[in-house]
Amino acid sequence: MDVYVKGRGSQKNPANKFLQHSSEVYLDDLATEEERAEELTRNPKTKYIEVFPKTILNKVDSPDLGFSWSMNPYQGCEHGCIYCYARNTHEYWGYSAGRDFEENILVKKNAPELLRQTLLSKKWKAEPVTIAGNTDCYQPAERKLKITRQCLEVFLELQHPVGIITKNSLIERDTDLLKQLAEKNLTVVVLSLTTLNQALKSVMEPRTSSVKNILQTINRLSSAGIPVHVNTAPIIPAINDEEIFDLVKAVADAGAVSVAYIVVRLNGHNGLLFEGWVRKNFPDRANKVLNQIKTMHGGNLNDSQYGRRMKGDGNFAELIKQQYLLAKLKFMSGRKLPALDYGLFEERRTAILHKENLKGQMELF
Repeated sequence: MDVYVKGRGSQKNPANKFLQHSSEVYLDDLATEEERAEELTRNPKTKYIEVFPKTILNKVDSPDLGFSWSMNPYQGCEHGCIYCYARNTHEYWGYSAGRDFEENILVKKNAPELLRQTLLSKKWKAEPVTIAGNTDCYQPAERKLKITRQCLEVFLELQHPVGIITKNSLIERDTDLLKQLAEKNLTVVVLSLTTLNQALKSVMEPRTSSVKNILQTINRLSSAGIPVHVNTAPIIPAINDEEIFDLVKAVADAGAVSVAYIVVRLNGHNGLLFEGWVRKNFPDRANKVLNQIKTMHGGNLNDSQYGRRMKGDGNFAELIKQQYLLAKLKFMSGRKLPALDYGLFEERRTAILHKENLKGQMELF
């Protein structure tokens, strides 16, 4: 069937592994092509569903990641990146890792309040916190809801370091806050750019910002004194692996001070979703893509082994690594991210708690 839902990465909803029963319409059972198209495009509008978590910071135990805590104002992501490892987490909420992940966005409007309560707790010790360790904090819903902006205001008020990961140029809206944080070495922005080919980007991560806009955002944030690290990730064999040198040069020219990569790994239902996507969009090389991914992960589409899962193993993974080392040497030599300052937080928190205690005492009179 040739019907393809534009603006969505996944074209199907695989069964949730936690549910004993599920239902799905089998398109091949429908009588006409028109009926199939109607069913496939049925109700494509994104739904925003408010949830009420009791905590907002999540402990990160992975030694592969450079931060201790993450927070996600949104669960699910409208960006629709077909390879996204976070898809499978949507199953914990009763949804599918497929189109449900893109169309049912859970919104945590109380995130700023929970964050402030946590950071003001005397039990909290300043540690690396990243906004969007799972799903993007600047996806389309943020334009109106401004939950991420409110969280940045909390970090700024308390002088607590924060990292941000995004694929969306909407982050430029918050340049005023980020600049104030950067002036005190309290933030690093991580922007993701997977390809310089806009046609590829449009089908692989359909609702992210354009290549042109991401490069402009790197430049504008850097020019404002905000340190930018770029993840050129994931690297996918026979899809974007030939762009390594061009990607590193482009982000270096835009002003990034650091760059890194991750090879694609397709955990959970991502293998099924990605295979359907690559066979639909790149039928001429689908087998090559899938087989080369497997060569980097011991014959599988996924590898969960810490220390190996992000970079892969074998000859192809080594080739990618060496290209990156050469590209960084050529285009990023002498650049590095600034160290974040964790020394300002305790004094600021003490002052805020003292002020709030005085206010509470005055209200008794």
